[in-house]
Amino acid sequence: MSNCPLPILYSFRRCPYAIRARWSLLHAGQLVQLREIELKAKPPQMLEVSPKGTVPVLVLADGSVIDESIDIMHWALKQADPFDLLCKGDASAQQEMTLLIDEQTATFKYHLDRFKYIDRYPGDSKDIHHQAGREILYRWNERIAVNGWLIGERMSLADQALWPFVRQWRIADPKSFDADPGLSAMQHWLRRFLEDQSFERLMARFSPWHPDQPESLFPADSSAVPLDQPLFHLALSQDWQAAQDSGSYQVSTRGFTLSQVGFIHLSWLDQVKATFDRFYADAADVLLLTIDPACLTNPLRAEVAANGELFPHLFGPLPVKAVMDARPYSQ
Repeated sequence: MSNCPLPILYSFRRCPYAIRARWSLLHAGQLVQLREIELKAKPPQMLEVSPKGTVPVLVLADGSVIDESIDIMHWALKQADPFDLLCKGDASAQQEMTLLIDEQTATFKYHLDRFKYIDRYPGDSKDIHHQAGREILYRWNERIAVNGWLIGERMSLADQALWPFVRQWRIADPKSFDADPGLSAMQHWLRRFLEDQSFERLMARFSPWHPDQPESLFPADSSAVPLDQPLFHLALSQDWQAAQDSGSYQVSTRGFTLSQVGFIHLSWLDQVKATFDRFYADAADVLLLTIDPACLTNPLRAEVAANGELFPHLFGPLPVKAVMDARPYSQ
């Protein structure tokens, strides 16, 4: 990692394309400068880098521009994908994801627009588009009913890419959606996103951006982690030994893995004792790992804990080579 400028994200809070881009950035540990736009007064700075004038637009530190939401999602998950949303190594799942996302883009969105905003399409029939969109939702519901997700037993990129548009469909007629027995699995699936603790962070409100105002960060309750001071992590000796054998450490905190939580809990030095008292006081053979943050390649972001305190989180495996010291912890 390096202290390079943060990427800039032009976004619009309610846009489903922007929502899914922010969702991936959030869960991939990315910290960005967020510029909320007004659709009727798009800033010239955005139009200069992306003349098509639609959100989201991500401007990377090197000046590269990504202005399609699915491409932003892929970029974010290539930086860190602790839940394996891209289904690496599973060509069949990847093909299914592509087909589902293509169906949402080419077909479902067409019917969604004409169902929700029929006044914009004179001569079209709201009922016809309602029925056509519902048939697609029924097919998606059948997939979810099998294992709880669109593809297999775990969340994938397809789930993250489609749920903001299913949410838009529900907003158009919540009573009909919630009462439809043919969508029972999808109703539960959608609630998993809407009731997720990340949803409030995802949908935080920002004032429209103006170049004379200070930049806003997304997530709004996070911050960058300085790379000029060491970070720390308490580890059970057997977990650290396993990491030395494999080359990377993948325990989030005691009893939970990186793949379960999505990040590895780290601390600054003055936070170590409280962390030990809370999680490791009754454990034997506890080591204190001293980490050089400049040697980390996965995203690093300071996140707010339940007590309101910021803690550094690593959104990916901890390389053994980034650990400068590992010694028994004693208070």
